[in-house]
Amino acid sequence: MFEGNDPPSAIADPVFTAPSDIFSRISPQDFSDLLSIGTVRHHEKGQFIFRSGDPGKNVYFLRDGRVKIYQTSALGREVILWFCFPGEIFGLTEVVDGGGRVVNAQTCERAEVLCIARTQFKAYLETHCAASFVIMQALSCRMRVLGDMLVNLIDDDVNSRITKLMLRLSACHGTRAGNEVHLNIRMTHQEIADMVGTTRQTVTKVLSELKHLGLLSIENHRIRILSQELLNEHSRMA
Repeated sequence: MFEGNDPPSAIADPVFTAPSDIFSRISPQDFSDLLSIGTVRHHEKGQFIFRSGDPGKNVYFLRDGRVKIYQTSALGREVILWFCFPGEIFGLTEVVDGGGRVVNAQTCERAEVLCIARTQFKAYLETHCAASFVIMQALSCRMRVLGDMLVNLIDDDVNSRITKLMLRLSACHGTRAGNEVHLNIRMTHQEIADMVGTTRQTVTKVLSELKHLGLLSIENHRIRILSQELLNEHSRMA
């Protein structure tokens, strides 16, 4: 339950908050037209929607569930680039250039996906300008976030990288309740480690320290930031 008298409100951050839920940001007619050219597919937890090396014939919209987009390093380690949540688009890069997949898309839980063939999606973009602009906005923000993550990997220590990831997730997927921010997503310590380039053990240690400092709490893989302002200050000091 949320604490405080004010209802939770979405966290707004001009750098990291994207129009990620494309379904909610396009007109009902554009949404209906998008559904009409796609095929709904259901995937169980752990299934691959596509793998690196597969032909890029389709673009996907996530309707329900969560999907991780990742690459595998030369040492066989997963490097998570981002997570897709309902309403988000993925698998678009290879559809544009016509090449093979360079990333993997795997479900983190049961998922429902709208699959659209490359030729039909290109025709849709040409005839639905407003929807095309919303999609462009979402991809632009995703590029900014990936760029920020790359800079963090070079400049920051692991404590700062984990703290900044918490702040970034709160901007995109958090709701405010008084001074607290509740992340509306579940993430394991291993998933966090794969996003910031460290080990699960290190993530556990850093999150325990943040809990000890009274900056966040974790229950059932759900993170609650107890003070976004103090966590932001801590990230600058780390």
